[in-house]
Amino acid sequence: MTILATIALALGGVACSSDPTDTAATTTVPAAAPTPTTTMTATPQRYDIVGTALTAGAFTELAGLVVDAGLVDTLRGKGPFTVFAPTNDAFKKLPVATLHAVQDDPKLLATVLTYHVVVGALKLADLKPGKLTTVSGADLVVTRQGDKVLINGSEIIAGDVVASNGIVHVIGDVLLPPS
Repeated sequence: MTILATIALALGGVACSSDPTDTAATTTVPAAAPTPTTTMTATPQRYDIVGTALTAGAFTELAGLVVDAGLVDTLRGKGPFTVFAPTNDAFKKLPVATLHAVQDDPKLLATVLTYHVVVGALKLADLKPGKLTTVSGADLVVTRQGDKVLINGSEIIAGDVVASNGIVHVIGDVLLPPS
């Protein structure tokens, strides 16, 4: 830091002078102490489930609906949760009338969103064929096809995204609870 300050003062003195014949004075800077050779890697910041969705950029539709439904505090404060997060492209697959019906009914919106959430942090390896009860109270069906894990027939396209309060699995479809 001292070296940088000395250089800045020396350069600043030359740059601020109005006399064109001025030159920078020769400054002797003591040698810096050797830099330690220990390498530290930064620990990546881990966000909660909502923060993870917002920073990913592919879940803006989902994040907006979570805000509209008033579920931000629920998904931020507690947990752990497992969220099967549909991408923006997944929402584009829905018929417009279906999307509007869900958006226009606050109770239905909360039900659809909580149908994507399971209590507990379940990694892909933990997802065994069978049923999972969601926060909405309805069940999801887990199946496997080789290495693929499917939720209600929708493939998990990216799994095990760790958040500070759970796990996020990316899916390519919006899951609609049984009516």
